[in-house]
Amino acid sequence: MPSSRDARCAYVAVLVLWSTGAGTGTGTLLGPPVGECRGFSLNGKWTLRSSGGPLALPAEVPGCVHTALLEQGLIQDPYYRFNDVAYRWIVLENWTYSTTFSVPFELRAKRKAILVFEGVDTVASISLNGVAVGKTDNMFRRYDFPVRDLLEGGQNMLEVVLMSPVLYAAERSASHSSYRVPPACPPDVQKGECHVNFIRKEQSSFSWDWGPSFPTVGLWKGVHLEAYDILRLIHLSAVPFYNRTLSQWSLQIELLVEAVETMKGQVTLAIPELASEQTLRASFLPGKTRNIYTLHINTNSGVELWWPHGHGEQRFYRLSVSGLLDTHFPFSADSKVYFRTVELVQEPIQGSPGLSFYFRINGKAIFLKGSNWIPAHAFQDLVTLAVVRNLLKSAVEANMNALRVWGGGVYEQDLFYSICDELGIMVWQDFMFACALYPTEKDFIETVREEVVQQVSRLKSHPSIVVWSGNNENEAALATDWFGIPVSQKPRFHQDYITLYVKNIRAIVQEEDQSRPFLVSSPTNGAETQQEGWVAADPYDQHYGDTHFYKYNLDCWDWSALPRPRLASEYGFQSWPSFSTLQQVTVETDWSWSSNFTSHRQHHQDGNQQMLLQTAMHFHLPNCSDPLRRYTDTLYLTQVMQAQCVKTQTEFYLRSRSEVVEGKGRTMGALYWQLNDVWQAPSWSSIEFGGKWKMLHYFAQDFFAPVLPVGFEDAGSFVIYAVSDMADNLTLRAAVSVYAWSSLDPVCAVRSEMILVPGGSAVAALKRPVDALLAGCGSCSRLSCLLVFHLEDGDGGQRGPSNHHYLSSPREAQGIQKPNFRAKVQEDGTGFVVALQADSIAPFVWLDVGGVPGRFSSNGFLMVSQNRTVGFQPWGQTSVQQLSRALTVTSLRDVY
Repeated sequence: MPSSRDARCAYVAVLVLWSTGAGTGTGTLLGPPVGECRGFSLNGKWTLRSSGGPLALPAEVPGCVHTALLEQGLIQDPYYRFNDVAYRWIVLENWTYSTTFSVPFELRAKRKAILVFEGVDTVASISLNGVAVGKTDNMFRRYDFPVRDLLEGGQNMLEVVLMSPVLYAAERSASHSSYRVPPACPPDVQKGECHVNFIRKEQSSFSWDWGPSFPTVGLWKGVHLEAYDILRLIHLSAVPFYNRTLSQWSLQIELLVEAVETMKGQVTLAIPELASEQTLRASFLPGKTRNIYTLHINTNSGVELWWPHGHGEQRFYRLSVSGLLDTHFPFSADSKVYFRTVELVQEPIQGSPGLSFYFRINGKAIFLKGSNWIPAHAFQDLVTLAVVRNLLKSAVEANMNALRVWGGGVYEQDLFYSICDELGIMVWQDFMFACALYPTEKDFIETVREEVVQQVSRLKSHPSIVVWSGNNENEAALATDWFGIPVSQKPRFHQDYITLYVKNIRAIVQEEDQSRPFLVSSPTNGAETQQEGWVAADPYDQHYGDTHFYKYNLDCWDWSALPRPRLASEYGFQSWPSFSTLQQVTVETDWSWSSNFTSHRQHHQDGNQQMLLQTAMHFHLPNCSDPLRRYTDTLYLTQVMQAQCVKTQTEFYLRSRSEVVEGKGRTMGALYWQLNDVWQAPSWSSIEFGGKWKMLHYFAQDFFAPVLPVGFEDAGSFVIYAVSDMADNLTLRAAVSVYAWSSLDPVCAVRSEMILVPGGSAVAALKRPVDALLAGCGSCSRLSCLLVFHLEDGDGGQRGPSNHHYLSSPREAQGIQKPNFRAKVQEDGTGFVVALQADSIAPFVWLDVGGVPGRFSSNGFLMVSQNRTVGFQPWGQTSVQQLSRALTVTSLRDVY
């Protein structure tokens, strides 16, 4: 995909702006000159001023006020200790960005000049040379302003006056006097700002239960000028369609063009690799027009498809678009294109009421394995390519094939979706509405409509996006009355909901993109929700759609208490990040479970207590007399608890894919909450801020494996399911080893018969009464023994990872001993290895190298052998000596 900047002028020319110091734009290379559209960047150093005083400083664009203040040393790290509250003053100010620049004559001589703001955060008045050119009120929109007649031959002054988003939201809420639109404010524990639903801005920037309140202000994306005499190409998109009747692929190619006058000629569309080319008549009318063409792919060419990770390759082709208008005006652009189909299948299921809910990619049913994505940083200008790539690679390395871009953050930058395309990550894309009701005034609807048009146009060429979803949890909020709305007012809010999500967002998406499904909300009953008038009586109905599920007071090891939905799109448990991550933003007095920092950083009501209560159900809480060791042991145990809880729930969903139990099942997706963190704090994430994997992420590497044994107890029997995501059928058997906690040698072993495991299924491979299983193993009891198992083929080769089942809570287990680890770090050809020795069985073995960036090949594992070698892949420069000094090894028995 070309970036939107590259496509805008069908490639644009370089122009240099003369630098006069701070606050002056400098031209940058935007692309080679083609045709006659010319442009230059205004990114770089601007001047930033506060309205409340004499403060003035250089500020980088793209950027925001917080990062500008930080860069100049005027504030500390906003993430440090209690600075999220200490720096609240920043967002209660109005701020002005300004820059001066000179415009070369050849650009000023053009008939049109457009000032383009890719992203303004959020409410701004813009002037050029003292003349107002426009206003902005939506962080998610690009704004174009004609400025040809305002450009001067000498210095030009561009000024952007930004209003406090907090004060703006409050004013908008106050002016909506006819009826309240809840919620007014977040819970007190979040330490956030109010009325975020009245501003089109990153909803979580006003606070969330996993993040800070930093309502940013700034020019968060690029600014540039475009000048032309004839036309400019604003956007190019290419969306594939497959005609089953003709067995033929085609591409719907869209050119968004702005022309000065009517232009006629021809457009040539070509994919040379597929021997496909068509030349079509073209006519561009004055103003902005959307021009749609169809390129039929040569049926003699074998089209290679884009597949999700684990199901095939991510093949792409190069599309070229060239044209000749009025016999003398050429233009050209190109783009990556991918071929794939996506269907959301909702149809009756034999033996079950309701409808199925699963995705078929290229005709193949795909189980969604993955997580939910939140903003990677509170300050978007600090979200670098390296950060995004590392997080997405970590998802794929944990065998994920899907991520849901959650609706309270931002529509991610182009590179996010391009990397998902490259890696085969399916994206469930929410629109940016979350956990709230919203106003439906004309101006609000109008800005939302333009937001949706722009975002769908920008993103629809990406094969990774497999579904659009209108909002996060707003249907559930209405249906289950989160906000205590009086019965007499509910019809009004129901109608507002339909107005925003159905009559506007859904209608726009269906017009702009017919290539993928649209859901009004998540969770939702899908087709059933539509039948019920767009707000279902129970959006959590397990017989339809997707489900979110959180229960913190239930025993998370008890799978029978879990829902068995068609697709689980949110579920999870909190944990704290590791000590090395917290050290970055704390001091010694913070390193206690009872410290002010520990309380302050927890933005989920009773979250710290919930973690301890859940942990205590199955583990001894740390009792070390050393306060720091007791603190770090507690951090470790929260990660153990989280990993085991999410493992239990995910494995339940994985084994439910092929069966219906009491009318429920055929589960076809498990997206736990959440993948990444926005700062160093307790959350549901499996990756800490900075990229370090929590224990949960290492567990995910196993429970999302292509072939997996899942073990559980049901009515006194131990059952193993063989779960396969492979395309081919497998013939496997389950192999179980029974260990006593007190010995590294297995007590006995059991193997099942060979069974057929069809591709993409979960099949029961073994079932044994626990009492009978233990009776055949000497003196084993539930308290003294545990089960370790795997799947193997007919040759005895292991398929997939090993797994284990605890016959009792580790808290009650008898015979667990301290393993007395010995560890040696060595370098090999691809990285480093840790040679680990232990004297006894060790559960939840955790290797940690502090702040050294990188990941282990395995971690948090059950060690049932005296020796084990674990790889370490660094993400930067390190050495055997550094790793040896930093390495610590912890297991469950080491914390009590």
